[in-house]
Amino acid sequence: MNRQSRRGKVTLNDVAARAGVSPSTVSKVLNSRSDVSAATRERVLSVVAETGYRAAPRRDRGGRQALTVVLDFLASPYAGTLMQEMLAAATELEADLRLSLPPGAPAEVWVAEQRAAGAVGLIELAVPLPGAVLAAARDQGLPVVAIDPLGIADPRAVTIGSANWAGGRTVTEHVIRFGHTDIAWVGGPLHSAPSAERFQGYRAALDAANLVADPALICHDAFTVEAGFRHGGRLLALDRPPTAVVAGNDEIAIGVLAAARERGVDVPRDLSVTGFDGTPLAEWATPGLTSVEQPLAGMGRMAVETVLGMAQGVRPASRHLQLATTLTVRDSTGPVSV
Repeated sequence: MNRQSRRGKVTLNDVAARAGVSPSTVSKVLNSRSDVSAATRERVLSVVAETGYRAAPRRDRGGRQALTVVLDFLASPYAGTLMQEMLAAATELEADLRLSLPPGAPAEVWVAEQRAAGAVGLIELAVPLPGAVLAAARDQGLPVVAIDPLGIADPRAVTIGSANWAGGRTVTEHVIRFGHTDIAWVGGPLHSAPSAERFQGYRAALDAANLVADPALICHDAFTVEAGFRHGGRLLALDRPPTAVVAGNDEIAIGVLAAARERGVDVPRDLSVTGFDGTPLAEWATPGLTSVEQPLAGMGRMAVETVLGMAQGVRPASRHLQLATTLTVRDSTGPVSV
């Protein structure tokens, strides 16, 4: 019987023995020292993942914890607003944020790397983490919080979002009250849970008003200005173009506004356009963009507070946390022309 079996708990010495290195080398790997070869680092981290070894989370001299934020885009007002508030919340709570692209290494190794770097939790920012990563995070004791998760929510992560369905319905009802009946939808990808919920809210508003959702007026694409411009141009070129466009986010709406401007379509006289998220883009657009405002600041702060609490053993009030949205009406919407 080896020492690990007698004690029932994996130690640093056990990891060193299985990896064929010295305990000091294991310590260097777990403390992200650079004086270890890539091959040795990967071997040690693989043993850490296999054995379930859990070192105490590394802290700096000030006793700060770390959180890893996983995202694949940053140059957007949406991500920037969330990151700004997460950073403010983390600073107040004496924690550091580390940014990471979605993992390319094997799940167990990547999670072990995060723990070795001092992370006590993971935050997904509108990017899906593979199931293998979520399983490894659970096995290695790293809580996961997902903001606006793409795809179906995984029970291994706590999700934080806004009332997307209600927001989609409210903004669609807004343009219906202006007399619009030919109302287009230009949204994000259907595999995005927030986009799908907003789209269903749009559909619910049309159904309640006894309006038919014309398939020719429905587009699902990326959450980008380019997608909005492309689909906006196609919609405005139809023999019977829509008189209103409900966009899945502010960036798509900005693209639609650009397409309208290029074709000499006046907003809101000839076309009403709405967005979603309530980013600074909405306020500074020309004309000012009517938009459903997500409480992005509250979502970012809640993510940091929730994952740090989970790291201390505090159970969140719910596995799926939702914050209310509000509609801010600006100059991009108005009565349908007669």
